[in-house]
Amino acid sequence: MLSTDTCAPQGLIEFIERCPSMFHTVATVRTRLDAAGFVYLPERAAWFMEPGGSYYTVRNGSSIIAWHVGRELPQDGFHFQIAASHADSPTFKLKAVSELAGPGDYLRLDIEPYGGTIDYTWFDRPLSLAGRVLVRDGSRVESRLFALDRDVALIPSLAIHLDRSVNDAFSPDRAVDLYPLASAGELTHGAVNTLVAEELGVDPTTILARDLFLVNRQKPQVWGAADEFISAPKLDDLMCAYTALEAFLASGNERDISVYVCFDNEEVGSHTKQGAGSTLLRDTLERINGRIGRTPESLVRALASSMLVSCDNAHAIHPNHPEKADEANDPRLNRGIVIKEAANQHYCTDAFSRAVFSAVLDDAGLPYQTFANRSDMAGGSTLGNISNAHVSMHAIDVGCPQLAMHSSYETAGAYDVQLVIDALTAFYNADIQIDGAEAAVIA
Repeated sequence: MLSTDTCAPQGLIEFIERCPSMFHTVATVRTRLDAAGFVYLPERAAWFMEPGGSYYTVRNGSSIIAWHVGRELPQDGFHFQIAASHADSPTFKLKAVSELAGPGDYLRLDIEPYGGTIDYTWFDRPLSLAGRVLVRDGSRVESRLFALDRDVALIPSLAIHLDRSVNDAFSPDRAVDLYPLASAGELTHGAVNTLVAEELGVDPTTILARDLFLVNRQKPQVWGAADEFISAPKLDDLMCAYTALEAFLASGNERDISVYVCFDNEEVGSHTKQGAGSTLLRDTLERINGRIGRTPESLVRALASSMLVSCDNAHAIHPNHPEKADEANDPRLNRGIVIKEAANQHYCTDAFSRAVFSAVLDDAGLPYQTFANRSDMAGGSTLGNISNAHVSMHAIDVGCPQLAMHSSYETAGAYDVQLVIDALTAFYNADIQIDGAEAAVIA
């Protein structure tokens, strides 16, 4: 039987509870970085850097990049070692005008899906709200984090007596069935702004705009007779955001520039100013290159010698539907990090990046698995190849194996938390010297 350090799953649980929205995830990561002595460099400010320094920058309050400048960077060429995850998860977003009156005295919330939700998992759960709110304070417009510590809505199912076919097939109409109920008559139009204003301690008339999302506040937990499982909202992709952060902070590579990235908007395609399809990563790496006194050509050389590990959870073989998995590439819970590959290039893994990453894990004595879709299934995609189209370097897609991806409450292996931290720590600590696509030396 595998053993596990209970600290790692508990750390993930605490991280998830602090991250009800992508804005809170970035705020939580910032708190960890500040405590570790990292210096915040706003994008709008002039940057400074020195060997051995640790820094971070933020875009839109929902994406963050942190890095450590090694003290022993080679003068003739250097490289980056990057792990990137994402802060957002599938949910539902409140529309700008977010209240629907009736029928009768009911008050419902007007929402739309954010990402590829499994809709039925959101029914009959008490739900809360979280995100950010833009408030007018005199001549200043300020962004405030917002998260209710109580449940204020629920999407009720239609009773089986009124839909006898519900167990035969259920395909909810998002413009009919998925409106959350917020009141049976006590609240009226304007209640959402009033609720938000009371929580923030401001006048409702000062609220100019908001990005608010439905939140499942069901407690994350480790469970099972042998404590094998961890279940929680938003394991995709907070599990990778957490394990990559722990690895980044635990590592100590002074021969490279180690980089931690947590993007927003992966679940809706990444093509936003703060997503993996934006200029964020390239802007940051270019500024780092300039601030350490290197030329534009140095950056091109550095990227050719660098490696990106794209971290986004992977599908474990399902206990009731093993036929959905590829016969040979079918990851299991609690068996370590998963390397994902697809011939259609929806994943950025290729033979070179797989070989380098596998060699790092072999040297560290750590387990790893492989994932590929069944050949008759298209599968999904993630941030690796999107980011790599803007900042090209050798890259690999990996993730933690999990069940029920995109459910409002997902399940993974409790032991995998520490196994993936160890794998990503090994990557950060390895001195990977890449020579084109011909060879790599791992020290």
